[in-house]
Amino acid sequence: MLEKLNTTVEFIKKIIGNDVEIGIILGTGLGGLVKEIVSEHEIDYKNIPNFPISTVEGHSGKLIIGKLAGKRVVAMQGRFHYYEGYKTEESIFPVRVMKCLGIKYLFVSNASGGVNPNFEIGDLMIITDHINLIPNPLIGKHTAEFGARFPDMGHAYDPELVKLAKYVSSEIGYQLQEGVYLATTGPTYETPAEYKYFRIVGADAVGMSTAPEIIVARQMKIPCFAMSIITDLGVPEKIVEITHEEVQKVANLAEAKMTKIFSKMIERL
Repeated sequence: MLEKLNTTVEFIKKIIGNDVEIGIILGTGLGGLVKEIVSEHEIDYKNIPNFPISTVEGHSGKLIIGKLAGKRVVAMQGRFHYYEGYKTEESIFPVRVMKCLGIKYLFVSNASGGVNPNFEIGDLMIITDHINLIPNPLIGKHTAEFGARFPDMGHAYDPELVKLAKYVSSEIGYQLQEGVYLATTGPTYETPAEYKYFRIVGADAVGMSTAPEIIVARQMKIPCFAMSIITDLGVPEKIVEITHEEVQKVANLAEAKMTKIFSKMIERL
């Protein structure tokens, strides 16, 4: 892993030069944030040594380096999932790369299904904690250079960044939800019984990503912030048949708000 990582980082650094400050991972239908980045470099994943390739519609598959809100950022326009056939340690490889590129904070977004009955389609939810049902990315041989063998997850989502998100959202006039994100393997959407079960065990929203990325970032001591766009509801009497296209459509409609929040937060860091 270290040899692959060093090869990848060396390749990217030759292109981008100086370090970046902020890492951003954009989920389904949320790639529009890159329009706000004053781009310096765009690198297709397929051209990066050892990088996985996005196979999901709505994930463009590019690494964008540039300025956002006065900070130098590296943004993943599209992420990788366990359900695509990647091992978990492969899907989180870019997080390790971003750490080696110098990031001090990681911002993550996703589209998810709401199981909290107080949620509505199009809501933005600050993730304050997670329940991970995807194979843990730290399973296997331990590499000491990445951090502790048994990293603490008591503050997986940085409390100060959560506080900042609430503050800037209040300034803008946006009302946010907050809650626990449950990560499943996918790629099926949930059955009504599964939605019920996830709510019982403490979830407010369910999706197919994010938790493995956060686990790896926290092992490497990177403060993390994550936000979900609620694209459908897994609530009794509100469950309807959904498609990936519908999820993308809702995410696209709500992403302008998320983009503004992310930008204002990054400006304040």
